[in-house]
Amino acid sequence: MMTECDPSNLPATDFTMQQGLRRPPLGRRMRLGFVGGGRSGQVGSWHASGVRLSGHWDIVAGALSTDPKVAALSAIDWSIDGGRSYADYRAMAAAEAARPDGIEAVAICTPNWTHAAIATEFLQSGIDVILDKPMAMSVAEADQLVALQEKSGLTLALTYSFAHHAMVRQAAVMVEQGAIGRIRQAHVEFVQDWATAPFASDNRAAAWRQDSRKVGRTSAVGDIGTHAYHLLKTISGLDAEELRAEFHVCGAPKPMEDTAFVGLRLTGGVPGFLWVTQAAPGNAAGLRLRLFGEKGGLEWDQEYPEQLRYSLVGSPEQIIHRGKGNGMLPAAERLVHLPRGHGEALTDAWANLYAEVGFTIAARRAGVALPDGFVRYTGAEAGAAGVRFIEACANSNEAGGIWVPLL
Repeated sequence: MMTECDPSNLPATDFTMQQGLRRPPLGRRMRLGFVGGGRSGQVGSWHASGVRLSGHWDIVAGALSTDPKVAALSAIDWSIDGGRSYADYRAMAAAEAARPDGIEAVAICTPNWTHAAIATEFLQSGIDVILDKPMAMSVAEADQLVALQEKSGLTLALTYSFAHHAMVRQAAVMVEQGAIGRIRQAHVEFVQDWATAPFASDNRAAAWRQDSRKVGRTSAVGDIGTHAYHLLKTISGLDAEELRAEFHVCGAPKPMEDTAFVGLRLTGGVPGFLWVTQAAPGNAAGLRLRLFGEKGGLEWDQEYPEQLRYSLVGSPEQIIHRGKGNGMLPAAERLVHLPRGHGEALTDAWANLYAEVGFTIAARRAGVALPDGFVRYTGAEAGAAGVRFIEACANSNEAGGIWVPLL
């Protein structure tokens, strides 16, 4: 089983609000394994870059592909010892749990339909889990994972990387502190164009995203709609109580939706709108949020992630730039690592994610309580909420676009 950290070895100042986010609090990096993300996995390279930049982890084991040859070659690419390269995640979970120097957490970056089974295997083996979204293929699967996580006491974190941009944290804390007053309306979109033209015959990633046996009842909604909804919840603090969704194919003909229009009734009756499409020519990764309240508005665009637009009624518009001071709040400054003028972007958000989850796991293993608000990450309950959003959208669309409650 895993060896635990000795809290007596921790300096008293290690878990303070002044602690640098990318300095491992245990005096060492923790041991991390990967499932998925090998040579053919673009997302895996994003994960790995964030892991290394975070400073909290060493990647020491992996089941990087179900093809043994690809797994072995990927292990070489990642500098993983051949004896800790596995072609099966079950064998990896059993072997690593039995080692005195086994992995302390696993990152799972595999296709949607595999998430719940792999996460279950590692949680049952006593290993913390960092899991790609969506958490599961159904609400029932998600609820089972929540119950397992609660029973185990382990960490189950979802990789909603956009929420770990410094300016997203800035916006969320500004809303909490009443910077725009009571929210009166909310708008969020995620706009891409890669599904506009017919898919190439060898585009396996596009093929499985359009296969209901592998992604469930939605395609674009489960793929990018979950990011949009999570961003809305993260910054506004509001949940959807009801929604109505209409799915469309706006690009080349395909079996599942590439576009969705979703009306939202948020906490307290606040109206909202969510639009996602993968068939809008000229758009690459347009994840954008606008919130309008009684005192003003906030706008953030992940294609310009270092800027936050803040407009107070009756006052000149402000553009808050990522950095230290000049309107930045302490909770957001912890996610800032370079001076203004030196760009930080998505790799830094991934690094912040792995650092915040690293702090969470390290603190629990050391028996040390983190100060309130020191880190924020998406846990099991919030991951299940993302699955409920997907299911509600599918329920509404299949019923003709009627208003439905979130289950």
